[in-house]
Amino acid sequence: MVDFLGLDTLLAQMMAAIGLAMVAGNGFAMWKHSRGETPKGVEGAYRPGRARFLLVVGLVIGIWGLAGLV
Repeated sequence: MVDFLGLDTLLAQMMAAIGLAMVAGNGFAMWKHSRGETPKGVEGAYRPGRARFLLVVGLVIGIWGLAGLV
């Protein structure tokens, strides 16, 4: 049943997509902060440590997902 539905491949693709989305999102947030821009209507401080941590976590998840596809 797993082979018929391709769940192994689907899970690896989802992991790669979520990981790379985390990398892209946190990278974009770090880039916008370095330019001095903030989102409109958002309160709170930018936390660079959290952004770097989530970028690394996303990178690990993305690599894990891509390795699962290979």
